Amino acid sequence: MEDLLLLIHRMPYPPNKGDKIRSYHLLKHLAQHYRVHLGTFVDDADDWQHVPTVQALCASAHFAPLNPTLARVRSLGALLANRSLSLDYYRDAGMRAWTERTMREHGVKRIVVFSSQMAQYADCWPQARRVVDFCDVDSDKWRQYAEQKSWPMNMLYRHEARQLLAYERKVARECDASLFVSQPEAELFRDLAPESAPKIGFFNNGVDTDYFSPARDYASPYAAGERAIVFTGAMDYWPNVDAVQWFAAEVFPQLRARFADARFYIVGARPSSAVQALAQLPGVVVTGTVPDVRPYIAHGAVAVAPLRIARGIQNKVLEAMAMATPVVVSPQALEGIEAIPGQDLVLAPDAAAFAAAVAALLEKSDGALGRSARAKVEQLYSWPSNLARIEARLECA
Repeated sequence: MEDLLLLIHRMPYPPNKGDKIRSYHLLKHLAQHYRVHLGTFVDDADDWQHVPTVQALCASAHFAPLNPTLARVRSLGALLANRSLSLDYYRDAGMRAWTERTMREHGVKRIVVFSSQMAQYADCWPQARRVVDFCDVDSDKWRQYAEQKSWPMNMLYRHEARQLLAYERKVARECDASLFVSQPEAELFRDLAPESAPKIGFFNNGVDTDYFSPARDYASPYAAGERAIVFTGAMDYWPNVDAVQWFAAEVFPQLRARFADARFYIVGARPSSAVQALAQLPGVVVTGTVPDVRPYIAHGAVAVAPLRIARGIQNKVLEAMAMATPVVVSPQALEGIEAIPGQDLVLAPDAAAFAAAVAALLEKSDGALGRSARAKVEQLYSWPSNLARIEARLECA
């Protein structure tokens, strides 16, 4: 096996943790074909327990602790220097030293970068074949944030959108391939970076359909007689926070007026204070961290993804589809997912449509919708077939 350097901004870990699924499966796939040297940051104390699992997949690994609060403060210096805050957030002398030592000691000829912020550690190795998995167009996410926020945060977000896009374009020009999480995401970046268009592609996320399977036996986490509407995701992530706030304020009251037994379950780690406050509303339940999200999805009457800001593919939608649970999504949450509205899931563009769609499913669950969704995931969202695209880019002459 040949050596490969893999740089990931947040430590990947086993696939029942939503926001790190893609990087974990990428690591597993590459470890089957290369001797992987992994450099990654650990920004959550709970992640340290997964180090042995991740390390077992690697020839060597460097786990750099990162304190999010200190990193945010440190990154503010980028404002004065007219740099991207995201790059300064992940700037670390120890990571750079480890990267340089690993490249020299092992004669590494291939580098995979996961998330543009980590490309700063590969920028001085042009002799290696460098493939970047941007996942999403992060700069456009910051642009969307700026449109939603008021001063002074909108000014900060506009700065980051501008500076990060300039860096993303630089990375795309200098590296051998730039990949994204979906075809729409890749097309967006081609529009933003036309000079690199021939080197821009994508590979879809996948779903472990054995793990997320409706055939498994799950004990219900809900009280008898409840009609559970479920949202899953990291609940300190602002697009998720915005989504559940909107649903709780604009949609759920309409459903509660019609269904006294309806409950809105917000399932996910690290709920922000704004999310915790929603638990004061009638019928809203905020679980915080749960050991396993699958029982909540499996026994939910409806899964909802009412995101108003989104980039890339929403794993929460694919996982609910894999579990054959009926899903109602906003247009933003559907972007990049090859599903047919009305056949595989329900598309709801506004609050009235969301309320009507969820109400219809609460009254009569649509088994055909769930079965079609499961079949679509099995057909299109296999990790091995999708990850083969990054290997092809690495081996291309």
